Amino acid sequence: MKNKNIVIAVIIALIAAFFIFDLGQYLNLEYLKSQQSALDNLYNERPFYVIAVYMVIYILVAALSLPGAVILTLAGGAIFGLLTGTLLVSFASSIGATCAFLVSRFLLRDTIESKFGDKLKTFNDNIDKDGPFYLFTVRLVPVFPFFLVNLVMGLTKIKTTTFYWVSQLGMLAGTIVFVNAGTQLARIDSLSGILSPKLLFSFALLGIFPLMAKKIVSFFQARKQYENWPKPDSFDRDIVVLGAGSGGLVSSYIGAAVKAKVTLIERHKMGGDCLNTGCVPSKALIRSAKLMNHIEHSSTYGVQNATGEIDFAKTMSRVHEVIAKIEPHDSIERYTNLGVDVVQGEGRITSPWTVEVNGQTLTTRNIIIATGAKPFVPPIPGLDQVEYLTSDNLWQLTQLPKRLVVLGGGPIGSELTQAFKRLGSDVWQVEMASAIMNREDPEISEMVKQRFEADGVNVMVDTKAIGVEVEPGGEKILICEKGAEKIRLAFDEIIVAVGRSANSSGFGLEELNIATRRNGTIETNDYLQTAFPNIYAVGDVAGPYQFTHTASHQAWYAAVNSLFGTFKKFRADYRVIPWATFTDPEVARVGLNETDAKEKNIAYDVTTYGIDDLDRAIADSVDHGLVKVLTVPGKDKILGVTIVGEHAGELISEYVLAMKHGLGLNKILGTIHIYPTMAEANKYVAGNWKRANQPETLLKWVEKYHAWRRS
Repeated sequence: MKNKNIVIAVIIALIAAFFIFDLGQYLNLEYLKSQQSALDNLYNERPFYVIAVYMVIYILVAALSLPGAVILTLAGGAIFGLLTGTLLVSFASSIGATCAFLVSRFLLRDTIESKFGDKLKTFNDNIDKDGPFYLFTVRLVPVFPFFLVNLVMGLTKIKTTTFYWVSQLGMLAGTIVFVNAGTQLARIDSLSGILSPKLLFSFALLGIFPLMAKKIVSFFQARKQYENWPKPDSFDRDIVVLGAGSGGLVSSYIGAAVKAKVTLIERHKMGGDCLNTGCVPSKALIRSAKLMNHIEHSSTYGVQNATGEIDFAKTMSRVHEVIAKIEPHDSIERYTNLGVDVVQGEGRITSPWTVEVNGQTLTTRNIIIATGAKPFVPPIPGLDQVEYLTSDNLWQLTQLPKRLVVLGGGPIGSELTQAFKRLGSDVWQVEMASAIMNREDPEISEMVKQRFEADGVNVMVDTKAIGVEVEPGGEKILICEKGAEKIRLAFDEIIVAVGRSANSSGFGLEELNIATRRNGTIETNDYLQTAFPNIYAVGDVAGPYQFTHTASHQAWYAAVNSLFGTFKKFRADYRVIPWATFTDPEVARVGLNETDAKEKNIAYDVTTYGIDDLDRAIADSVDHGLVKVLTVPGKDKILGVTIVGEHAGELISEYVLAMKHGLGLNKILGTIHIYPTMAEANKYVAGNWKRANQPETLLKWVEKYHAWRRS
């Protein structure tokens, strides 16, 4: 901070001196023309002295963003001639611009980043990818203010060396024009006469050139990508979609809705993981577990002698009945009626334009990959000796395991841990990290851990599974490491829930050399295109989020871009992505939490409301949890929200809508909420924010006004 204050003081002093001593009088056209002869003589007598002084003055004017750069450029032509003048001006202007750029970066970037980091993310991402193109474009067009370009680019992450050489190259055309005008100084009546409409139009065309060049480069890159793959003369389909999970179903639906010819290929079951092995069955199981928990605590509600006994086979039968009841929403019949050609079989991409399935080759203009993900199984020695369970196969259980180990403290592992405990299993949850649900803020994950322990779950954090043994009598043992301690856990069943890996192999990507990231997801650009612009990827196989609703969200962009991208393409928008973990209490989040904000160095204020104070929660005996809102310091703009409590997954929707449409806490406070409901918590947290940000000075004057009125 001290160094910044010194720099600010020096800059203010130099700018003040410029205006106090009226130095601007020497940087105008009339003065330059009146002194041309004297300057010529001085240059002939002492050329190196004049060049040095000229360079210093030009660099200072440019670095301080003072008016006069145009006059100095003309002076360069008038004194030094076209060749030398162009050389001197080119270097002086570029050095001065870079100094201004560095000052802006030093003084302003951290502050701007902390206040507007979320807004600037997309801009910075674009600068990272195409910064030189953008800079070159604005440098070519003199309409863009010289100093403003320097200051704005200083707020980005573009490299200083890149800024310098692109600026020098981009300003060269304009420099030559103005220096050449300076060689004809006597004929210039005004600065406006230098830039005729025709010349401005020419500069505008130059400014378009880098963008055109980028398009041309992209065109030839695409041609090179496709050069070994002959393009069919005609196509059977507009889109072929691989995978009938959330992403594939929505892509197909949108394509058919706009009358495109769409083929959807699914090798297993329609509806994908969410319907068959993920969201739907897990929520059905959680509902049964929650009922058992209510029976266990029925005395809280004044119900005596309530009993219940789990018939686990019937519980799992109900899970499958729920799946069957939802299946028609995602069925072959429904999508066929919508106009989608549904094919059950193993699809394989054989070229950018062809997909093979069931011995048939389909030609298509576009391919959308929506192959999802599968449970990741870590290489734990001995694990393959037991019939371990994952979220894929545990739904075939018909007998409740007496002793259950759950590996993993993420959302899936946590949901299953609590559900099986409430159904009657003795459960050990083993998590290698220092907290379960460690994507949430520490106090949030601690709330969930305390509830688990209150339910009787053995939560073991900072614990690493290092092996599985089967003893001679058939007893299965998980060996764990917690610090220096070795722990042996006997179990009947073990669920592996440590994450999911993308299904990105085995259907032709390798032959096309389509790149994948380190985590196995397919590399895509902002438009969800792979290295082949007509091949898209969505959902879990693409990332960055592995949520059913995100896959649906991406599917819209992929379908629209694939069909109409010739006219307009849309970047996938991840600014407001909500999610929930359906433990008890539920944890729902949208946007930043404190952990994220600290990692990204984003300034924030925190406002909380404890649900233990909420009338409806008290009436329902679910008075636990909180609403936690992050806002821009001193403003009601919402950066992120975490809700812990009953129905958190529903309560968060109000904030998703608010963030999507730029509504702040004042708007939520001014919205009527039904009494008594859980949703009132959203209004009360807004009220807490208002009280913490009330205008104290104004209220003191209002108090005096009331006192005056009473007297």
